[in-house]
Amino acid sequence: MGLLTPLAVRIGAIPWMPRLLPQITWIDKMLQRITRGRLTILDIAGLPNLMLTVVGRKSGIARSTPLLCVPDGDDILIAGSYFGGPKQPVWVVNIEANPEVTVRFRRRTMRMVARRLDGEERASAWKHMIQTWPNFALYEKKTDRQIKVFRLTRAE
Repeated sequence: MGLLTPLAVRIGAIPWMPRLLPQITWIDKMLQRITRGRLTILDIAGLPNLMLTVVGRKSGIARSTPLLCVPDGDDILIAGSYFGGPKQPVWVVNIEANPEVTVRFRRRTMRMVARRLDGEERASAWKHMIQTWPNFALYEKKTDRQIKVFRLTRAE
């Protein structure tokens, strides 16, 4: 966590923030392009993050999305929270169709496999994730859907 993390948590809790997600994502991708992946908005906020690349289930085109993540040992946890919006992000459906993904994390690119967590395993991971980003609990209250949680493990 960094000095700006508490401010980032407060900004992330603003009710109208989800409307700005496309602009935030665009700015973050531009920042990463300009810095060749060395800096992201989440880096500035002192939060762990990755660039997730998933192949589209219909298009077959690889698309990249910057995400907040939570390291868990050698694995990485991610959530399809979309700020607690009514719909899940498109990458969730794509990752369920093809769990083989590419991740850029801490300046390293690696192949990983995603596995959706359910039951007690999801509950345990969710508690761990809320310690890093307390707004996950807020997002959960805002939506009728259960936010999907995935564990990313290095591909063999």
